[in-house]
Amino acid sequence: MIIVVALGSALLYAVASVLQHHTARAEPHSSSMRVGLLVGLAARPLWVVGIVSDAAAYVLQFIALGHGSLVLVQPLLVSGLLFALPVGAALSHRRLTRLEWLGSAAVVIGLAGFLVVASPGPGHHPRAITWVVTLVATLIPTAVLGLAAPAHQGAGRATMLAAAAGVLYGLTAALTEVTARLLQHGVVHLFTSWEPYAMVACGVTGLVVGQSAFQAGPLRLSLPMLTVVDPVVSIVIGALAFQEHIATSGGAPVLEAMGLIVMGIGTFLLARSPLVVGAE
Repeated sequence: MIIVVALGSALLYAVASVLQHHTARAEPHSSSMRVGLLVGLAARPLWVVGIVSDAAAYVLQFIALGHGSLVLVQPLLVSGLLFALPVGAALSHRRLTRLEWLGSAAVVIGLAGFLVVASPGPGHHPRAITWVVTLVATLIPTAVLGLAAPAHQGAGRATMLAAAAGVLYGLTAALTEVTARLLQHGVVHLFTSWEPYAMVACGVTGLVVGQSAFQAGPLRLSLPMLTVVDPVVSIVIGALAFQEHIATSGGAPVLEAMGLIVMGIGTFLLARSPLVVGAE
């Protein structure tokens, strides 16, 4: 059930990314990295549809994280790229190329290999000091990437902002898992905890940075980085901060790393396909 819900979330996130990029590219560069960017985008119906898709995807992700682990749920979101291929092929009336088949196979093999070897299991609520370390280890790199991104539009700005957004989304996923579990103990317990408010703050900030990455250049520049960084950061937080079960004996770590690398290569191949990013 968790896997089905996570895959549904992946599909909706993929749709949302394409729609949001299509509209974000039309916004003036002066609004980049500002909340005003969201205000301008809100007037565009296609972007609103993308946000609705984003919200629905997040609800499914919230449900999946409430019953599963970061190490299991977050990598499954990469499969959203696989859903975009048949939809794009049907709309454009063409068959998949050899490179697209290769990318799809790499994502499936890498993802399945990682999950089978890792055999992810639940963890526990991190202690306060663990949260401090986690926040420092994610927010500082995010700030560095955002500040170091070139001021002009182009590949450098798109990829660096996408990486920053990916880190924020990974942190938001961790806060989402905790928030989902807090909700199981009652609404009062939820709203008297700090994690839900941090989750909203990180989510909104990640949305602004992510839209700025989409605005900075073609989707083939930002989508691969965003798609890969998010689950990797989530896996690291899940394994180290939440101490979620992940196989570490024998050659398991090497096989897990290989699975993630293969999945990453497949992601970069698929995220450059016209069926995923459209005609740009």
